Amino acid sequence: MRRFRSLAYTCFFGMLSFVITALLSAYYNPWFDFFKNAFSDLGGNRANMPWIYNYGLIVTSVFIMLFSIYLILVANNKLETISGGFFFIAGIFLALVGIYHAGTRPHVFVSTYFFVQSDFSILAWSLGILGKSRLIGITFLVISLISPLLAAVIPWPSVATQEAFGIVIISAWAATAFFHYRKI
Repeated sequence: MRRFRSLAYTCFFGMLSFVITALLSAYYNPWFDFFKNAFSDLGGNRANMPWIYNYGLIVTSVFIMLFSIYLILVANNKLETISGGFFFIAGIFLALVGIYHAGTRPHVFVSTYFFVQSDFSILAWSLGILGKSRLIGITFLVISLISPLLAAVIPWPSVATQEAFGIVIISAWAATAFFHYRKI
């Protein structure tokens, strides 16, 4: 199992990859407003150099899929394994967001389903670790149940702010999973 430990760091590479992608894309698109647009606008027809955002999401998705493989390899039970599988599928959908950029017909579905699938992953993982880490399990169980409701009912100023909320939740969970398995 030790030989797979380096895969754990891909969660942080994924986070960094997205941040660099978004900032670099925003730099080349000065019209982008975090409080008015969606992140995906950086990869749409209106964007300057949309390939930066779209390819950046594909690169980020690779890190997500690698981290999900790590989650599967270190899983202690079926629910943790299922969580890794769900997160792998979320990575596929993130790649599809880069392929079906803003303005294409499947874009809304694939971008929404990335967040839905990620939430399924967090839910399965939190249930899977309840026996060993009760506080962490309950915390992320509550987060996985409440955050989609908050995302749906809060009047967000923009889609980007709503997406950032989801990204923060996913990132917090991935970092928690990283540290959870590192101590085992």
